[in-house]
Amino acid sequence: MNVHVALLRGINVGGKNMLPMKDLAAMFTNAGCASVSTYIQSGNVVFEASPALSRRIPTLIERAISDRFGYQVPVVTRSGAELGKIVRGNPFLEAGADIGTLHVAFLADSPAPAKIKALDPNRSPPDEFAVRGREIYLQCPNGYGRTKLTNGYFDSKLATTSTVRNWRTVVKLLELAGG
Repeated sequence: MNVHVALLRGINVGGKNMLPMKDLAAMFTNAGCASVSTYIQSGNVVFEASPALSRRIPTLIERAISDRFGYQVPVVTRSGAELGKIVRGNPFLEAGADIGTLHVAFLADSPAPAKIKALDPNRSPPDEFAVRGREIYLQCPNGYGRTKLTNGYFDSKLATTSTVRNWRTVVKLLELAGG
């Protein structure tokens, strides 16, 4: 059993897609996961699962949410080891950025190099981004709520699904995953 983190997109935001965390945790337990815990109300789940089960978790949880609550919620997962590499590899942190301006967009799939190259680096000045594997590191000096570097933008340009977390949440999830 390995530790993993699931990141759900668009639940309990602005009164939409309300999903109690105890119900979400039960879905993971019912799917066969162990040591399930949630962090804050925005869909962060730390759990233990075998490699085979962890690969199926996004589909299993998306289906369980759809069946029970009637809405579609994308689920992106990372292993605890992957999350550790993500935290250690933030290029903006290495450059001395204020952690309050940092975010990470977690992608469901690795984007094609040509699609990454086609992203507009000047879409939302002074905001910056750096694509590294299945993550997009963001630095948004005026706050993530004001940027044009949104899930919709990256999803449409990179042909994948993303969910964003602020830096403090990413670091806390790593801590909860034992990293």
